[in-house]
Amino acid sequence: MSEEELHKLIGGCIKQDRKCQKMLYKAFYGFSMGICLRYAGNRDEAAEVMNQGFFKVFTHMESYDVSRPFKAWLGKIMRNVSIDFYRSNLKTAYTEDLDMAEHVTDGELVDRNLHYNDLLAMVQRLPQAYRTVFNLFAIDGYSHEEIGEMLNINAGTSKSNLHKARQKLKQMILEADVSAQSARYNNGVDYNTSYVAINAVNMNGVFINKGIRE
Repeated sequence: MSEEELHKLIGGCIKQDRKCQKMLYKAFYGFSMGICLRYAGNRDEAAEVMNQGFFKVFTHMESYDVSRPFKAWLGKIMRNVSIDFYRSNLKTAYTEDLDMAEHVTDGELVDRNLHYNDLLAMVQRLPQAYRTVFNLFAIDGYSHEEIGEMLNINAGTSKSNLHKARQKLKQMILEADVSAQSARYNNGVDYNTSYVAINAVNMNGVFINKGIRE
């Protein structure tokens, strides 16, 4: 879609033109769903959040600054709606005293050879608190201080939940590796290399071309 076509659609959406809204929705469905899937526990939940996001897009379109990239504005709305969904569905607050977690380091991450869908499924299996912090820090690039302000937690809590998210992801990857090796063995195939290497530090391009930050 050209910039001219996009701006025409935006102009139509400002006027509440349903055809333009439908076309914009279809054009950015994949991009928006990709963001919501990372924060949601499953596709149905992601679709619900995404539709809430598009509702905000269409009711606040006049606030969009046409001099700035539309995807950046849209992506921010989808992340904010995902965080709002997290807040509204958080049944219990963080119960551990994590002030001592300031020393927790942001350690190793998963291998770049892990496919998007495989990693996405693993991230969705994380507890909601861990999943939210992992997405905000490792993928969307927010600092622990910023995450604390967004989620009403302290930076130590954010660091601790990121650390726990990574530990759980590493365990899932190890389990997947064992399963893959077993399948290869049963099929009479012998590989000398592991399915994934846990100590890799970057996965450029896995999530919405931003990679994962260590």
